[in-house]
Amino acid sequence: MDTVKETLSVPATDGFRLAATLYRPEGEEERRPVVLINSATGVKRAVYDKFAQYLAAQGLNVLTYDYRGIGESLAGPLRELKASMQEWGTKDLAGVVDWVEGRFPGHRLLVVGHSVGGQIVGLTDRNRRISAMLAVGAQSGYWRHWSGPRRYALAFLWNVAMPAASGLLGYFPAKRIGFGENLPGGVAREWARWCRHPDFIVDEQGQPLRPHFDTFDRPVLGYSFEGDPFAPRAAVEALLGFYRNAPKEHRHVAPADVGVRALGHFLWTKDRFRDSLWEQMASWLKQQSEAAPQAAA
Repeated sequence: MDTVKETLSVPATDGFRLAATLYRPEGEEERRPVVLINSATGVKRAVYDKFAQYLAAQGLNVLTYDYRGIGESLAGPLRELKASMQEWGTKDLAGVVDWVEGRFPGHRLLVVGHSVGGQIVGLTDRNRRISAMLAVGAQSGYWRHWSGPRRYALAFLWNVAMPAASGLLGYFPAKRIGFGENLPGGVAREWARWCRHPDFIVDEQGQPLRPHFDTFDRPVLGYSFEGDPFAPRAAVEALLGFYRNAPKEHRHVAPADVGVRALGHFLWTKDRFRDSLWEQMASWLKQQSEAAPQAAA
């Protein structure tokens, strides 16, 4: 199926302009489901381009977007941008959901949440408008979910390196250590605070932030990958547990299961997986799009 690709500017709920891309099957617009792809931390939406085109070719409308401060959703010096991870959910994701409802009224909305993209669904009061979530490598970042030397490297990152660097520079130079795009200082400091705490998503007093995790009672399929240094199985299971009222399925995939030597955190976005992981993911999304609708709050 031929597809159309459209570059957009979508407002967050506070008016901040977010760069976005819409992929849709060519031809007359039908009441097709919309798949919203929430990126991982510090990852440009372009990383998901081929996966989004694949889903569009399967008959789905797909929207990708950059969080404030990331990729093309940055105007001006990064160190001057006031932003937080909470705002990625409460303002950015919320605004994108509003935009989708305006552009595609009555269409079912599904979410693919990669890493932090699966976390922020629990932070927005719009999540009752989402019919299902495919959570890929979406994890609790608490450092003790890791094992071996990486556990202590992460403990140093969250307790020392990230707070110090972001405080000194006004942003965190994530590119230098292979953590994606450079991050706004507020995002980096909040992320570090969360990852130091066993409850992970917490406020400045260390109290759990769960404003809308319990209200999300829609199907969730969580993927974890053997050997993923950013989202080990225990961390993915912990985050799935935050969605206490959602029907959940967890698929832990080893490289041999899909005929490759390694999977990691980002390789699933490569088109070498179109006949394995992508086909599975698209099948599940389409099943959810055809399921009996649930009432939205």
